Amino acid sequence: MKHRIIIRSIVAVFILFNGQQAVAQFDPMFTQYMFNELFINPAYAGSRENISATGLIREQWVGLDGAPATQTFSIHAPVFNKRIGVGLSVLNEGIGVSKRTGFNLNGAYRIPMGRNTLSFGLQMGIVTLSENLAQLNLQNDNQFMMNSGRQTAPNFGFGAYYTSPNWYVGLSIPRMLQNRIDVSGASADVQNELNTQDWHYFLTGGLVKSITSTIKLRPNVMMKVVNGAPLQVDLNCNALFNDFIWAGLGYRTGDAASLMVGAQLTKQLRLGYAYDYTLSALQDFNSGSHELMLGFDFGFDKNQIVTPRYF
Repeated sequence: MKHRIIIRSIVAVFILFNGQQAVAQFDPMFTQYMFNELFINPAYAGSRENISATGLIREQWVGLDGAPATQTFSIHAPVFNKRIGVGLSVLNEGIGVSKRTGFNLNGAYRIPMGRNTLSFGLQMGIVTLSENLAQLNLQNDNQFMMNSGRQTAPNFGFGAYYTSPNWYVGLSIPRMLQNRIDVSGASADVQNELNTQDWHYFLTGGLVKSITSTIKLRPNVMMKVVNGAPLQVDLNCNALFNDFIWAGLGYRTGDAASLMVGAQLTKQLRLGYAYDYTLSALQDFNSGSHELMLGFDFGFDKNQIVTPRYF
C-alpha cells in the first residue's frame, strides 16, 4: 500500500507541475546501451555490417508499484554496397499510469574512410500513448478522473556515428518532438511541440583494448545532456575473456551501480544480463533493476563474420 501511495503521489505531482498535462515524452533507460544503440542513435543502422537483431527486456526498481517496465526489439542492416543503413526499432514501455508503444524507421548514410566509417542518420516514427489517470484514485479532483484512451503522435530524430575496428563515438538527438496528452479540457488531446530547449542530447563512446592475448577491456560511456537538468553520465567497463565471456561494472550518476555479465555464445549469438543497485533515495523501496539482452547477427555466408563484433 505504501508503494502505491508513493508512485501515485509522484505521478500526480509531476502532472500538476506540467500545467495539468500528462507528459508521455520520456526516454527509456538502458544499462547495456552499448548493445542497443539503435534506440539512442539512428546513424548506428548498418554499423554491424550484417543483418543484426537485438531484443532487450528491462524491469526497473523491482518491488515498486508502477515502476518502469521496458521491452525493445531492433533489427538493422547495411544495403546498397553498405553505403546505406536501414533499421526498424520497436519499444513498449509502462511507467505508473503512462503507457507507450513506439515504432521507428531508421536510415543512415554511411561514408567509408579506410577501415573507419562516418554515418549520418534520421529516424521517423509514431508512438501510441495512454494515461490511465483514474487508476490514481484521486476522487476529489476531476482532472484525474478521466482516462486519455490511446492517442497517436509522430516523432523524429537525428544522429551521427563514427566507428573504427577498435573504437567509436556517437552524437544524437533521438526525439525532437515533445509529445503531450492534454487532459485539462473536456477530452484528451495530443500536443506535439518542437522546442530545441527540450531536446535530449546523447554522446556515446567506447573502445576495445587488448590487455593480454586472451583478455580485452571494453570501456563505454554515455552522457545525456538536457537543458535545465544535471548532466547524466553512464560509465561501464567490461573485461572480455577469450572473445567469449565478459563481466564488468558500471555507474550511473545519481542513480545506480551496475553489474554486467554475458557471453558471445557463437560468432553470431550474444547474451547479456545486467543488475542495477539503486543508489538514490528510492533504494529503500525497491530491490534493484534487471536487464536481459539477446542479440543475433545474420551472416550472409560463413566467411562474412570472421570475428565477433565489439560494437
